[in-house]
Amino acid sequence: MTAWVRGHVQGVGFRWWTRARALELGLTGAATNLGDGRVEVVAEGPRDACERLLGHLRGGGTPGRVDSVVERWAPAGGGFTGFVER
Repeated sequence: MTAWVRGHVQGVGFRWWTRARALELGLTGAATNLGDGRVEVVAEGPRDACERLLGHLRGGGTPGRVDSVVERWAPAGGGFTGFVER
């Protein structure tokens, strides 16, 4: 699953927070700052765990401010070990 998070999500600990939630759910992947101010979250693992991560991203407890989250589902590529911040 790839999610693009728009809002005030850079420079506020959002990627670190996302990484912590993803690891709690047993997911692998990455959270990456994009040049346009969004954060791209790539998560691999069971669909229900990815859906729970999406719920966290859309929930009110994130650092900063989330205005919108758009996701795309695709088969896992298997290229991740752990969950990293980029």
